[in-house]
Amino acid sequence: MENAMNPSSNNICFCSCLHSLSQTPYKLRKRLLATWTPDQELNQVRLRSGSDMKRKLSLFDLVALGLGGMLGVGVFVTTGPVARSTSGPAVFISYIIAGISALLSSMCYTEFSIAIPVAGGAFSYLRVTFGEFVGYLAGANILMEYVLSNAAVARSFTEYFSGTFGVEDPNSWRIEIHGFIDGYNKLDFSAVALILLLTLFLCHSTKESSMLNLTMTIFHVIFFGFIIIAGFLIGNPKNLVSSPGGLAPFGVKGVVDGAAIVYFSYIGYDSVSTLAEEIKDPSRNLPVGIVGSVLVVSSIYCLMGLALCVMVPYNEISKRASFAMAFHKLGWKWASHFVSVGASLGIVASLLVAMLGQARYLCVIARARLVPVWLAKVHPSTGTPLNATLFLGICTASIALFTDLDIVLDLISIGTLLVFYLVANALIYRRYVIVSSNPPLHILLFLLFLTTLSLGFAFSWKYEQQMWGLPLFGGSLITITAIFHYTVPSRRQELEWSVPLMPWPAAISIFLNVFLITTLKILSFQRFGAWTCFLILFYVLYGVHSTYRAEEMEIEMVTEINGAGTNLGVSQERKIDIQH
Repeated sequence: MENAMNPSSNNICFCSCLHSLSQTPYKLRKRLLATWTPDQELNQVRLRSGSDMKRKLSLFDLVALGLGGMLGVGVFVTTGPVARSTSGPAVFISYIIAGISALLSSMCYTEFSIAIPVAGGAFSYLRVTFGEFVGYLAGANILMEYVLSNAAVARSFTEYFSGTFGVEDPNSWRIEIHGFIDGYNKLDFSAVALILLLTLFLCHSTKESSMLNLTMTIFHVIFFGFIIIAGFLIGNPKNLVSSPGGLAPFGVKGVVDGAAIVYFSYIGYDSVSTLAEEIKDPSRNLPVGIVGSVLVVSSIYCLMGLALCVMVPYNEISKRASFAMAFHKLGWKWASHFVSVGASLGIVASLLVAMLGQARYLCVIARARLVPVWLAKVHPSTGTPLNATLFLGICTASIALFTDLDIVLDLISIGTLLVFYLVANALIYRRYVIVSSNPPLHILLFLLFLTTLSLGFAFSWKYEQQMWGLPLFGGSLITITAIFHYTVPSRRQELEWSVPLMPWPAAISIFLNVFLITTLKILSFQRFGAWTCFLILFYVLYGVHSTYRAEEMEIEMVTEINGAGTNLGVSQERKIDIQH
């Protein structure tokens, strides 16, 4: 109280802040490219959470979490809108393209998750490879993706859940506020209630959350089988080609553009990598859990997209609760209600896994001191990141209350694609520089050429008058990767599993992610640019000062411990001399 009333103390505090800000350029030089070793990330940094997360998850839990995290998100949220407006009946091909890209990215994730089995996912992988700032940008973007996608999925839950009661217009369950901007004017309290309920459940136990997810995922797979079989039985294959424009009414470009949007469907495997600190035998279980779940889900997504377009011509597909409405149009009203129930459960399972992942991302970012450290605390009895789970649950619920689904889909895709692009780059750099000790400049130039040629190919595709660029840039990509493969030596990491045929899988992943990013709308880039500016400002005003101060404190602590050890050794020597 006295300090608050004392002007001199306030002046000292203000001067201290000004002095700290004046040192920002120096701190940026010290911290921007600062990296940690995997050993430091596993031990020294992890200790900042206080208690350890509990290793209770088996391989079976992991596969179920991977399936639960992906099944339900894309197929119920994006398939209908993309089939109707972007890809047409060829939406299943969009899923194949996105699935190939996700598979390659998941392979990159898997090698990193085995080498660095911590809860930080892409944030930790990029921080140990490219430094603090790149890791921070990736971690913040993946967090944004999680929060926005969870909010969007929660709102789609209202659409399907209302269908279980025969309500065709989900907006009847929302409260419209006149005077608010369109897209933000329908309050969804069902979505908020679902998020808050799952948040409280996740605070209690990861293992029990996994058991709940397992139960729902088993039902969900059976439910998907029903939709696929029933869809092909009662549908008409002619619907795939008899509609205006045939199989691909929006052309090849529409199919590829659709792939960029449905990529949102595959973000669940990233959540699996964030559970690395809670998995028994991560080096054996993570490859099966991550890569296996992506392969299974890709197959199911393609069949589901095909079944929807067989049931209903693409131009008659409902943008809201697409599968339930398709059965309703065909006269299977009981099946429509069943689909609504199953989709609702699938959405709950997807939300559960995604919210598991987002809390662990924030926990590890807080360990790095890039956000307030109280978000890093792990509860000693539950073994869960309690503060991070509660904070992100409230943020997600707030967005779900106001924001319409269409507003966030493109923004989610661009953040996801960017992070997966960075992870593929990081894997090449790690394998050829950190592990194999090649000159960093050579590898960075190769990565720059890969990105530049991928952009050239993508823009040639986007602006069709430049079609000559396709063979030029495509041929150059293959040639430069082949030269790199045969001329630059590489040592495989001493891991139980690592990506084969490097650098080809990572290089193709870079190309596909760049290509899919360029297909997104200008508005998504504008929103992404605004978000990135905010992130940079936060890092300059808070993050860099916090991490610099944490580093100084740890150096001082180590010095004091070493000094105490030295003094203790000297005093013991003196005692021995006296005794002699």
